Amino acid sequence: MPVNDQSDPTAAIVIIGDEILSGRTADSNINTIAKFLNAIGVDLTEVRVIGDTQAQIVRTLNEVRHQYDYVFTTGGIGPTHDDITADCVAAAFGVPINERQDALDILLERYGGDASLLNPNSRRMARIPEGASLILNPVSGAPGFQLGNVFVMAGVPRIMAGMLNDVAPRLRQGRKVLSRTIKATYVPESLAADILSEVNQAWPDLSLGSYPFGIFPDEFGTQLVIRGRDKAQLDAATDALIAGLPEVVNTAKQRFPEARFEELVA
Repeated sequence: MPVNDQSDPTAAIVIIGDEILSGRTADSNINTIAKFLNAIGVDLTEVRVIGDTQAQIVRTLNEVRHQYDYVFTTGGIGPTHDDITADCVAAAFGVPINERQDALDILLERYGGDASLLNPNSRRMARIPEGASLILNPVSGAPGFQLGNVFVMAGVPRIMAGMLNDVAPRLRQGRKVLSRTIKATYVPESLAADILSEVNQAWPDLSLGSYPFGIFPDEFGTQLVIRGRDKAQLDAATDALIAGLPEVVNTAKQRFPEARFEELVA
């Protein structure tokens, strides 16, 4: 997909694994990648979770890689029979896949150079689509790879996080997304909805959200979050929200006398 250098880059994540869909494994990679991208101004626009099925993986990759500047996949590059992501990426791009010496050398280094310690299953992790560049894996050695705008990484969270160090320099950075958070304690989300809507209408270029916390009768309330890249707009919208909250809090005090709000420091 042609990249407009004047726009902030966009990204999608494709989480691959039957174990995620079945609930056997809880995914944390989405959160890690989202924070990583947010810090460098890349807009995460879509996340898909799919199973270990070749047709589905190939179809999904061909859809998202043409829609977004970057695609990040996790899972399916290990040594077992259901680790088919590398083959699927090769199929999606229409290129061959073979064992590559530089990838094999990395695996051999982990075994002290003794090739006899690498069985055929282990050597599967050295199969890389033609034209791809390796993504270094400082945790377990077995590399990921980049082909075009697709970054293929491990599913194990600690390994995937380590791979991001090698991914970061390859990405075009955008304008960092800034945020402001106001914590309205003992203020139900329904009471804060109107003022939040007013601010949203006044500053349509910003992203506003409300996020309940706690459960009555314990301490509860709503966190109001404003996000955007324009600091002046962000500050103005935050000031308007703060100006409108005393009336909201006073209404909440009729039932919850301890109702209050405060701006949280990031």
